[in-house]
Amino acid sequence: MELSQLLSIDRKGALMSAPWVKSYPKGVRWDAELETMPLAQILERSATKWPSNPALDFMNRKFSYQELSDLTNRAAKGFQKLGVRPGVHVGVYLPNTPHYIVAFFGVMKAGGTIVNYSPLDAEKILEHKVEDSETDFLVTLDLKALYPQMDRLLGTTRLKSLIVGNMAEMTPAPEAVRARMAKNGELVEVPSDSQHLTFHELLDNDGNYVEHPIADLRQTIAVLQYTGGTTGLPKGAMLTHANLSSATAQYVETTHTQPQLLEEGRERILAVLPPFHIYALTVNMLLGVYLGAELILHTRFDTAAVVRDIHEKKVTVFPGVPTMYVAIINHPGVENLDLSSIKWCASGGAPLPLEIQKRFQEISGCRLAEGWGMTETSPTGTFTPLDGAVKPGSCGIPIPGITIKFADVDEPSRYVNLGEKGEICIGGPNVMKGYWKRPDATKETMTQDGLLRTGDVGYMDEDGYVFIVDRTKDMLLCGGFNVYPRIIEEAIYKHPSVEEVIVIGIHDDYRGQSPKAFVKLKTNAGPISLEQMKDFLKDKLGKHEMISALEIRDALPRTAVGKLSKKELNEEEARKRSSI
Repeated sequence: MELSQLLSIDRKGALMSAPWVKSYPKGVRWDAELETMPLAQILERSATKWPSNPALDFMNRKFSYQELSDLTNRAAKGFQKLGVRPGVHVGVYLPNTPHYIVAFFGVMKAGGTIVNYSPLDAEKILEHKVEDSETDFLVTLDLKALYPQMDRLLGTTRLKSLIVGNMAEMTPAPEAVRARMAKNGELVEVPSDSQHLTFHELLDNDGNYVEHPIADLRQTIAVLQYTGGTTGLPKGAMLTHANLSSATAQYVETTHTQPQLLEEGRERILAVLPPFHIYALTVNMLLGVYLGAELILHTRFDTAAVVRDIHEKKVTVFPGVPTMYVAIINHPGVENLDLSSIKWCASGGAPLPLEIQKRFQEISGCRLAEGWGMTETSPTGTFTPLDGAVKPGSCGIPIPGITIKFADVDEPSRYVNLGEKGEICIGGPNVMKGYWKRPDATKETMTQDGLLRTGDVGYMDEDGYVFIVDRTKDMLLCGGFNVYPRIIEEAIYKHPSVEEVIVIGIHDDYRGQSPKAFVKLKTNAGPISLEQMKDFLKDKLGKHEMISALEIRDALPRTAVGKLSKKELNEEEARKRSSI
């Protein structure tokens, strides 16, 4: 029987004859009603229910839900004074600071659309995103690591103005923090002119903004979230208010275990994942705010600071990626700290090694649950029940409201039988509206019956657990980030000594995978070291894309028709690893 034939679903409450339903924890329903709402309403709901509860903790300065709501009202009016309204796109180029959350909900209230920018991106990619997304305004900080990149795009792209904050203004001791950052050389001077506005100036108003009711949550774009392309520049996934609020509701539904896993108004979430990443945007921010949780913000992952906050601030929720858990379990003295306050922790972005999962549970007492999703799915996909079977290698079962089928890799119009390998195809209210200005790419990635083709190859067992075994896309997962070898290869080809190059992923105990380049040099070209190549690439690639290994070859393998072939190199690296 094909898996598609098992999906006879009665959404009124009758038992669904799909294999994953029997694996659901008691109290969690696949066919639960998933509440959708304008994203700004997520914040207002919690500000109404818990106005005095702490919403944010940033360097020990706390903001209540009422304070956060008031700040976002003022941001909304400030954005509207600039010209933000429905159809206007506002970029955010920020780390995990209160500025991000205030700007995000401020833009939502103003009626605009958020475009997330990654500090890891090379300048060429940032320029492409500004132009492609039609970003008019952008929020950033006066950090040397951020501001100069965007300042260079003023006047050379469609960017009209920058709203520039400073990290210290959101801390309990602004003058001391700013002095320390200046001494460390972290800050830059920002001009005072018509193209620049301080974050303080953005908020300097009474907060009486003009509301723009959303007529169709399924069609109105809340966020343009860029995702890499295997053969070209990134594409913008159009995530609607319905997509993102549905994804939030899906996560909430998985907590309706008996007894209740998470309690509204009582949780503390350690927010370390960068908010420009869809995983953090949904799990940390939207889910956290919906739950009325206190979000403890870290601007970067520092193992000592993370374990200290879990121990001292009694963190209850910690979403992370495998590299973070590797660092925690190997941190000196971690076994002497009390991490038992954690009751829900999740790993996504890359496969989670079983030994890491076991060791973290020994240290914390909390079972580390693995899940899978994509930018295009907001990013819900699968979850692992905390009281279910442990199935090594599985990323869990379909989350509430999601249908997963497996298409024949050679004949995508046909779905394979349960237990057979195929390309994972996913449907649900969380799946993107499509790719921004790319109807061709949208059409190419959808099946005839409207499911999203993910590019991941896997299978589902009799209990509904999904196992990912391969990818149809030439993509690597490096520390939780998607990395596309074609982008790296194009950058390496710009080196004057390079004749041919192949980039593949090799095993990395910390990041999961890292890019390795195999290069054939031009005749009479001098030798190139790894460090020399990395120095050449530093302004052409993002930090997450940088190669970790380089091997110079006299010749690179080819297929029978003469195309460069990665198959032999992947097999070589696999043999090396198996012989260790």
